[in-house]
Amino acid sequence: MTTTAGPPAVPGAQSSSVPLREPAGGRARRLLRAVPPIWLVLAAVILLIAWRNPTFVEPAPFLAFLRRCAPLAVLAAGQVFVIIAGEFDLSVGALVTAVVVVAARLSDGEAAHTWWLIPLLLAAGALVGLVNGLVTTRLRVPSFIATLGMLLVLSGAVFLWSGGAPRGSLADNFRQFGRFGVDLPGLGQLPYAVLTLAAVGVGLWLLLSHSRFGHQVYAAGGNPRAAALSGVDVRRVRTTAFVLSGLSAVVAGILLGGFTGVTAEAGAGYEFQAIAAVVLGGAVLGGGRGSVGASVAGALTLQAVFTLLNLLGLAKSLRDAVQGLIIIGAAAYAAHRLRRSG
Repeated sequence: MTTTAGPPAVPGAQSSSVPLREPAGGRARRLLRAVPPIWLVLAAVILLIAWRNPTFVEPAPFLAFLRRCAPLAVLAAGQVFVIIAGEFDLSVGALVTAVVVVAARLSDGEAAHTWWLIPLLLAAGALVGLVNGLVTTRLRVPSFIATLGMLLVLSGAVFLWSGGAPRGSLADNFRQFGRFGVDLPGLGQLPYAVLTLAAVGVGLWLLLSHSRFGHQVYAAGGNPRAAALSGVDVRRVRTTAFVLSGLSAVVAGILLGGFTGVTAEAGAGYEFQAIAAVVLGGAVLGGGRGSVGASVAGALTLQAVFTLLNLLGLAKSLRDAVQGLIIIGAAAYAAHRLRRSG
């Protein structure tokens, strides 16, 4: 029996069991590839804004920018659950408007009403999400149609409630969540809206990325049949995702009402901006892919792009066109990445 000799030993050579040190450049490229692309895009847009307006990156203006972004970012953090689960929620913009109008009418400027009004609004948001989920999963109505119908129902109810012109006013302690903050020496005021965004974002991130329910959301959107065969209650998971989306819309409405005041158009277009933010964050519109952190970054990027357009002096009417192009481009890029990874 013959044997094949291996290569001759080289005197002084290290054992193959000793790992080779990775070059610094390779390590940096590997870490860079691990960062979701949307964060790099956000950094690039902020640098462009700072180039046009250097004061933008100072603490006070930048925190004011984050305060403006907070309602959309909270909305996107809830919307991503629905999209990962393989559905849509087009009712969130109308729900935001309903929160502002109903809060003004019921509060009528009375501070004592705020503390029972906020739980009532959260319960109403959960109910709207529950109805969306049940209609979608039990009656098998496509979520696009079900939530579009809910959008029309809420819009009509708000119009009947307000007669086309919202009445009442928001109490100061209700508006404080969107208007005021904590004074920090040398940094100005840290808005309550930013603190709320941080709390909601971290909570939903932990729920999606570090809980059994979060894994079930990915499974329900990625392959619902396989998920059902493995014991996942797909209908319950998707309904819960709609409830979380409804709750996030209420929080966004509270923040937006505090920032802008009472208007019958408070949440107009926010449903499409939330979807755009989630898609910008890399979520796939078929389900199974996405993250809370990247969706929040998508919301920040979208608002930063609008800020940059204003600085460049472009017409505000271009926002819808730019938003549509962003959705198409981000969806195409996400689909391309999905094909390559598959």
